[in-house]
Amino acid sequence: MTTATQNSTQALLQRTAKLTLSVPVQCTLFLLLTATTLWTVYFSSYAPAHNALHETRHSTLGVGCH
Repeated sequence: MTTATQNSTQALLQRTAKLTLSVPVQCTLFLLLTATTLWTVYFSSYAPAHNALHETRHSTLGVGCH
């Protein structure tokens, strides 16, 4: 690799790291992960998960599941 290519690659890696470590990106990823986890658990048809969160689902969502 030439020096110019190495500098260009390093600059790209630094910009990528700066973007991915920024607070807005971290907050967005956290919210997406939390929402996906809650959606998966709340609307699971897997019996142990359904039974464990049955009352929580009804009290927080205000909807029936049967």
